[in-house]
Amino acid sequence: MDLSNLKPAAGSTRKRKRIARGVGSGYGGHSSTRGDKGQKSRSGARIPAWFEGGQMPLQRRVPKFGFKNRFRKEYKAVNVDALAALVEVGRVKADDITPDTLRAAGVIGKSDLVKILGGGDISVAVTVSAHAFSGTAKSKIEKAGGSANVVKQAQKSKKDD
Repeated sequence: MDLSNLKPAAGSTRKRKRIARGVGSGYGGHSSTRGDKGQKSRSGARIPAWFEGGQMPLQRRVPKFGFKNRFRKEYKAVNVDALAALVEVGRVKADDITPDTLRAAGVIGKSDLVKILGGGDISVAVTVSAHAFSGTAKSKIEKAGGSANVVKQAQKSKKDD
């Protein structure tokens, strides 16, 4: 062993310099990396991320109008021609199309509500259960010899929250 092989013990050194520990630390001096003046150089400076230095904040500058309904139900739209294509390919059975089978086929997400729309044509007799139907979708499904059933969505109770 000689002086060229010496190194500090594991865990005994820090990778980062410690600020405000005197001039000899490399990050000391009169400002200790904070700059010379201003609100952020003082002690106790806690400025929120959205604060813009007294300028009118973005969320107050942008115009707001209209009404946003907090209780709006969002439906995932599925056209009748998409249902016909799923039946032809064999991803769902014609006699049992429900939100669960559409979820298993990857058409809708885990908690999506389904609305069947009347886009395209359907010639296969299908039994569809969904949360909502458009008028044209219901008539096209019944004209092809199938049936359209409305499913009630589960209500969230106060205990679930």
